[in-house]
Amino acid sequence: MNTLVIERQARAQSVRVSEEELIVELEDGRTISVPLIWFPRLFYGTPEERANWRFIGNGEGIHWPDLDEDIEIAHLLAGIPSKESQRSLQRWLQGRQVR
Repeated sequence: MNTLVIERQARAQSVRVSEEELIVELEDGRTISVPLIWFPRLFYGTPEERANWRFIGNGEGIHWPDLDEDIEIAHLLAGIPSKESQRSLQRWLQGRQVR
């Protein structure tokens, strides 16, 4: 059996973060919306921290420097949430309280 493989990389053109969702509009016209709880650092971030993002590469990913969070567009399309361990997340949350 032959399978057609398309090598085109999906790229983001805009990003919005609400209190409940991460919404990413792609260059090809699609919009991806995932629950914010999939990415706990975004979930626990302030609106100001969530608003401070930049594209990685040509839109293949998104980086939030204040939250030390990187999300690949391919992972959003595949429905893959954050793989951060609870232990790592707890250390990060404790570090935020120290500030």
